Amino acid sequence: SATGKTKLIEMVQEYYDNVASNYMTLMASAVDLQIQRNTVLSQKITPPDIAVNIPMSRFGVFDFFDGMSARLLHVSSPIGKELDSLADDVTFGVAPSTIIFSELQLILNDDWTRYLAFLAYVMAAFSALRLAKFNLDERQALGFIGMPTPANALFWGSLVIGLQEHFGVLPTWTAGVILLMVFVCSWLLVSEIPMFALKFKQWGWKGNEVKYIFVISCIPLLLCFKVLGIAVIIAWYVLLSILTQKK
Repeated sequence: SATGKTKLIEMVQEYYDNVASNYMTLMASAVDLQIQRNTVLSQKITPPDIAVNIPMSRFGVFDFFDGMSARLLHVSSPIGKELDSLADDVTFGVAPSTIIFSELQLILNDDWTRYLAFLAYVMAAFSALRLAKFNLDERQALGFIGMPTPANALFWGSLVIGLQEHFGVLPTWTAGVILLMVFVCSWLLVSEIPMFALKFKQWGWKGNEVKYIFVISCIPLLLCFKVLGIAVIIAWYVLLSILTQKK
């Protein structure tokens, strides 16, 4: 019957609409994983590798078309939401962990100590936990509870780029400092520390003091530290959030 054919067409159309949007998300994850595989196999990271790995494929091109296709097709599904979180973990969790892993292998020269580099992937696991909590936490509509995964990825990406020329000559003990930073960042991702978001209900000074102070202070930090300034800004963001949190 005509009604049956119409319903069948609608079901097929809905299926392909969802597939198109979800396919872009899966493509982003596949590209990121391939880049990270090449990074690990090369045993050395160069600034261009990081520029892609932190990660232009998802954060830029694929993330844009992922969202655009969903809006154009007017689709939103639970599986799409879960796939988006999976892609985010690959991008903002596995990617920075892979960068740290590769850099630690440059520092740790002994055969047995090189296995300590795998501890970098603890951060990828905590990033996944952070994303899962974010999906279920209704308190994070106007701000964040714990450090956002993109902020963590930007911190490590800019830190490695800014200090790239020093990693090959760092003493072995600095690997312990880096791993300590990994554990601290992992804790910050799932902590209950309220952190502000740069969302404005109105543009006036009152009520937005912390946000304006943060934005204005970012300018001299970028001018002074350049790429490394992004890592300094993320650290300043966390510190400012802790200092200004409401009791």
